[in-house]
Amino acid sequence: MPEHADKKKRLSVYLDPDLMLLLADYADRRGKSRSLVAEAAIASFLTPDADERQEAAMARRLDRIDRSIQRLERDIGIANEAFAIFMRSWLTATPPLPEAAQAAAQAQGGQRYDRFLEALGRRLASGPKLRQEVPEERE
Repeated sequence: MPEHADKKKRLSVYLDPDLMLLLADYADRRGKSRSLVAEAAIASFLTPDADERQEAAMARRLDRIDRSIQRLERDIGIANEAFAIFMRSWLTATPPLPEAAQAAAQAQGGQRYDRFLEALGRRLASGPKLRQEVPEERE
């Protein structure tokens, strides 16, 4: 019986067990056969423009990472400046305490710090973030 030109050919391959699990999981999630998924992956790998697609995907990922890093740098800069302004004003406005009042001040400072942490926790959980209140830099 002559083989029909459109008939698919059989190929047996050996896969690493971890790769086989990934293939099976992907196929199951997509509701496709392992054979179909493997065929599509091989076709994609052998397509002449596969390198260009991979490069474009990598460029998109790098752009996304770059934007994330820029946001982090901005947020850290805001936090540093806010802390510096606070420290400068606190050091300027707070006179040193006499020795007799230091023990009471330390106890009160501990209570105030605990309230500060509670307020910070509430703000981080639900309130607006400082970075959202600071306008984006205009260039």
